Amino acid sequence: MFDYPGIPDHQIITPSLLRAYHHRSTNNTFIPNGKTIYVAVLLRYSTRESPEPTFTIRKGTHMTEQSGPIFFHVDMDSFYASVEIRERPLLAGKPVVVGADPEGGQGRGVVSTCSYEARSFGIHSGMPISQAYRLCPYATYLPVRMPLYSQVSGNIMALLNRHSTECWQVSIDEAYLVPSGVDDYGAALPVAEKIQHDVVAAEGITCSIGVGPSRVVAKIASGYQKPAGLTIVTPGETARFLAPLPVGKIPGIGGKTAAELQIAGIETIGQLAECDVQQLMEWFGRWGIAMHELSLGRDIRPPRQGGQKSLGREVTFAEDLDDREQVCTAATDLAGILHEHLAARSLRFRTVTLKVRFANFRTITRAFSFPRFTDDPGALQQAVRMLLDAVLTGPKVRLVGIRLSAFDCDESRQTTIGDYL
Repeated sequence: MFDYPGIPDHQIITPSLLRAYHHRSTNNTFIPNGKTIYVAVLLRYSTRESPEPTFTIRKGTHMTEQSGPIFFHVDMDSFYASVEIRERPLLAGKPVVVGADPEGGQGRGVVSTCSYEARSFGIHSGMPISQAYRLCPYATYLPVRMPLYSQVSGNIMALLNRHSTECWQVSIDEAYLVPSGVDDYGAALPVAEKIQHDVVAAEGITCSIGVGPSRVVAKIASGYQKPAGLTIVTPGETARFLAPLPVGKIPGIGGKTAAELQIAGIETIGQLAECDVQQLMEWFGRWGIAMHELSLGRDIRPPRQGGQKSLGREVTFAEDLDDREQVCTAATDLAGILHEHLAARSLRFRTVTLKVRFANFRTITRAFSFPRFTDDPGALQQAVRMLLDAVLTGPKVRLVGIRLSAFDCDESRQTTIGDYL
C-alpha cells in the first residue's frame, strides 16, 4: 500500500502494515528506506467498516514524540446495553434500551443507557423512559441488572491493571491508565489494540480508547470515534486536534455552560483556548481558569488513586405518593442499601443528603452532617427521617434519593467497582 518516496498526505494504511515498518526501524522511529514517515494522530477504527483498524498518514507528526506520561482512557461502548446484547445475541443490530419499564409510554424513570441503534432514534442516557418509548416503541426495553454489570466491570478493570503500571477507575465502565512499556506514541498503538482485543475476547463487548499527553486529551480522544474507536493524539498535535471540537466535548462543560459560552461567541475548544483568561474569570470565576486550562489540553488536578467522595441511590415511584410513611420507608430502605455498601468496605461517613422531587418537578435537597464519622445504621435512619420531616410538607412526591459523603477512607485506596454502584 506504500510507495516511497512520495507518500500521499492521506494514504490509508493498516496497523499491521505499520507495525511491520515499526519493527524494522530503529529507536522506535518509522524509517523504511532511510526515510522517516510521519504518522497521523487520528486513527479511524471501526469493526463495522473494516476487518482491522485504519488510519490516515499525515506528514508532520512524529509518533516518537513524548513529553511526560502517556495516558490511555478506556471507555466501554454503551456498556449496559452491550452486556445485555452479549447475553442475548439475537438483539445484535437492534435498538435496545436499558432502564425503567416504559409501561407502554406511561412509565416513570429514565433511560440508563441504550445501544447505538437506539441512539439513531434520538434516545440517550437520562432521557425520560416515556419519551424514549414515543421515539422508538418497538425497541427492546430491558431492566438494569447491576450485579451482572458489576461483575463484568470488575473483570475488565482487572484486565486493565495487568496492562498498566497505574490505573484509575473513574466509573463503572471507564478508567485511565499509564500502560507498561509504552515509551512513545508509536508503541502505544499495539498496546491499545491488545487491550481492545483482550476486552472482546474476555467479555464479548467493545471499548474505545483515547491516547494522549494528559487525561483530558485522552478522554476526549476516546469519544472521538465510538464505538470500537482508537484515537492517538501526540503533544504536538493536541492543539490542532482540540481546536475544531465543540466546547461541550470538554469534561465538565455541560449544556448550560456551553450555552453561556455560545452567547459570548465561543463555540469551539480552539476559541476557548484563545479567550482571555481574565474575561473567563469575570464570567465564570475560578471555573473559567479551569476551562481555559482544559481547552489547552492540560489536566487541572493530579490523578487520584481513590478517595471516593460520595455514594448515592434514588428511586422514582410508579405513582406520585402522598403517603408520608411510604416515602419514609423508601428513603430509609435506600439508606440501608448504601450503609451495606460502605460497611462492606469498612468506611464511615459524616454527611447525609436527602433529595426529593415533587409531582410538579420541583426538586429540593437537604443535608445533615454528624459531628464525627459514624457507621451507625440507627443514626443514619434517624437522620434520614429528620431530613424528611423538614421537607414533606407539600405536594405529592415523585422521587426520593439518599447520598452519603465525607468518608474517612484512606486516600491511597485503589478505587473499586463498588464505588460506582
